[in-house]
Amino acid sequence: MSRPIFWLAILGITLSAAAAAGEGAAAEYVGGTLAVIEAGTDGRLSVADPVSLVFETRRSALRIPYERVNLLEYGQQVDRRLLEAILISPMLILSKKRAHFLAIGYQTEDGRQEAVLLKVDKKAIRAVLVSLEARTGLRVNYMDSEARKAGKG
Repeated sequence: MSRPIFWLAILGITLSAAAAAGEGAAAEYVGGTLAVIEAGTDGRLSVADPVSLVFETRRSALRIPYERVNLLEYGQQVDRRLLEAILISPMLILSKKRAHFLAIGYQTEDGRQEAVLLKVDKKAIRAVLVSLEARTGLRVNYMDSEARKAGKG
């Protein structure tokens, strides 16, 4: 392993621990194959556990062992702030609102393929992506060049 990659991995793990310190990153379950969590459920995403990714809601907790993850995808939804520009200031038309989405595919113990789509807080997405790459050994698939820029900083 080359030195820059090694130090990048160490930095990612450190940042992930900081992002997930205690509470984890704010996230929303957008959808997927799980019937136990409703779409639109808010929770906390933590990558601090050395064995599993943890998504906790008020009612339940989803633990996905890193070794069972087989897909990581990151994408963005970019919207112009048209309503705010009309109501507040035309200058807001120049700004963009971005939503950051993380898709995680994994296999359960009984061999079923499952998928989870989370909307992750913009302040934590980079640390989460780097941590997931380090812990799973997989590369994140970026959906477009804008997502690649945002995910890698």
